[in-house]
Amino acid sequence: MADTMQPPLRGKRIVVTRTRERASDLASKLAALGADVVELPVIRISREISKQALADVMLELGGYDWLVFTSASGVHFFFEEFFRIFDDIRALGLIRIACVGDFTARGVAELKLKVECQPRKATAEGLAAELVATGSMDSAKVLVITGNLNRDVLVKKLEEARAIVDTLQVYKTDTVDLTTDPIAAEYRRLGADAVLFASSSSAQNFVTQGDSLKLDKGATQPIYGSIGPQTSETMRKVGLSVGFESATPGIDELVAALLDSFR
Repeated sequence: MADTMQPPLRGKRIVVTRTRERASDLASKLAALGADVVELPVIRISREISKQALADVMLELGGYDWLVFTSASGVHFFFEEFFRIFDDIRALGLIRIACVGDFTARGVAELKLKVECQPRKATAEGLAAELVATGSMDSAKVLVITGNLNRDVLVKKLEEARAIVDTLQVYKTDTVDLTTDPIAAEYRRLGADAVLFASSSSAQNFVTQGDSLKLDKGATQPIYGSIGPQTSETMRKVGLSVGFESATPGIDELVAALLDSFR
């Protein structure tokens, strides 16, 4: 009877490649399922905003119809600047908000703001299609909050729908050097049962690490898990085999896919 009550991931070493700031939710869910969680961030996300671009946007903020967030990092860094400049959330005016996925929308909801557009499939293409489906894009002024690695597909599709689109980069994603990192050394020695990728940039930079993450002889070879089709596409491009993929992009869905892979 005791065996049937064991946590489903007991004895499994699971590597999380998200930044430490964003890994806590995923790591806690895995730990609750009995996993030995290894936090091995291969990317670093930091603030990067042009002062002139920020000033231009804030001066015109009341004239935008839509404010679009493509990541939780975008929400964090945009509102960090917003509240540095304004002391009242009402300075947003009547702008409508769109978000790419649940994690991003959660950051907006924490500010007691309503997300009026969110696609079921958390991709740039899905978000563009959902915004176009509102019927409000023709001549609409749209502000898209981005990082340095954002694809331009969202902007292109909105402009094709006759929207007037501005972008504001508020953060950048850099590679973390794991050459002397003790957790990376432990990973090389022991390996893992699975490595999880929650973004294309984490998959790209995992491979970029080269010898820093090259497993020693006898280490456990992991299977690689993807949070969604965009990340899977990047994984294949950089030579990582996709062992499993979330049914839809999301942390809960990634954990469910991991559990299914071990069954």
